Amino acid sequence: MSRIAGARNFVQECITEMERVTWPDREQLRNATWVVILFTIALTLVIALMDLVSSLILVDFIMGVFGS
Repeated sequence: MSRIAGARNFVQECITEMERVTWPDREQLRNATWVVILFTIALTLVIALMDLVSSLILVDFIMGVFGS
């Protein structure tokens, strides 16, 4: 099989597979987008809180040990 025939075969198989895909409708896509946005916000808040708490603990500990 030549390279051109192989490439043509690959593209045809890709098209065939894309026709088999079940695409989400607009409502499913909107719901999934909101889930991702809310999860990202929640995770950001958790990481920010962890950063704040660890920063306060470390700064207080270091300042307490060295008397500054």
